[in-house]
Amino acid sequence: MRRGDFMAAWTISDEVLRRRIETDQACWDWPRHLQYVWRGGALRDKRVLVRCYHGLGDTIQFIRFAAPLRRLARHTVFWVQLELLELAKIAPGVDRAIPLHDGAPDVAYDLDIEIMELPHALRITPETLGCSVPYLFAGETGIASSRKRVGLVWRAGTWNPSRSIPIELLMRAREVAGFDLLSLQLDAEPAEIAALGATDWRSANVYQLATRVVALDLVITVDTMVAHLAGALGRPVWPCCRSTATGAGWRAATTPRGIRRCASFASDRPAGGRRCSTMSLLNSRAGHDAGMARVSRLTR
Repeated sequence: MRRGDFMAAWTISDEVLRRRIETDQACWDWPRHLQYVWRGGALRDKRVLVRCYHGLGDTIQFIRFAAPLRRLARHTVFWVQLELLELAKIAPGVDRAIPLHDGAPDVAYDLDIEIMELPHALRITPETLGCSVPYLFAGETGIASSRKRVGLVWRAGTWNPSRSIPIELLMRAREVAGFDLLSLQLDAEPAEIAALGATDWRSANVYQLATRVVALDLVITVDTMVAHLAGALGRPVWPCCRSTATGAGWRAATTPRGIRRCASFASDRPAGGRRCSTMSLLNSRAGHDAGMARVSRLTR
């Protein structure tokens, strides 16, 4: 998949699925995020229940496939995390969204599938990944500003703290004139926000956070839900990742205004320019100056 040969990946996935069905391998007692649901059934003209058993960021990434699913299915229901319910209800291709819980879904359906199985079932190709950005929508905060606004997230959650970066790498952004820095870091300490010279713009409510992200000119973030949310909303994103070697592979494909978010989510490529990692931009003075000049161009 990293090579872009999705058809070969789906052929391998077909074989894995065939073996599971032949051996009648059960997984109902596994943790939900490890369970497989789809058994290869056709989606066309079916009432499809989509189970969102992974993390919030995963659901945000993969709900892009609701629209192509709906072009085949008769009706779609997304059993989605409560935090994302408001966003999911208005996502293209979602006929109904209901809150995920530990029991069974109280809805009739012909076929069910886990949300991260949709690309395989739909035989998605690299060419179709970035065709519908944005695919999530939220109203803006309505707070006008004549200055450009840059949102910052530097610390990942407890699930994978190695994704975090030292806050000192972002402090050089204070030196750039004409920009307002806004902290989206949910667990930020007041001293950290003050050290950045930023305004606290965090929100534990994902829909409210989305309305704030929509109002930003750029988001600089480690690999967290905020990165996926910004990409889904069509906002320019600079992802800060330490390495492409351990990248998850599935990431938002293309965001507007010349930033390409590559499959490993570790670098960006400005239109007509060479690839340059966000980490290298932050780590050196020359890189930082070049990066801030690019911020100016991207947010004009």
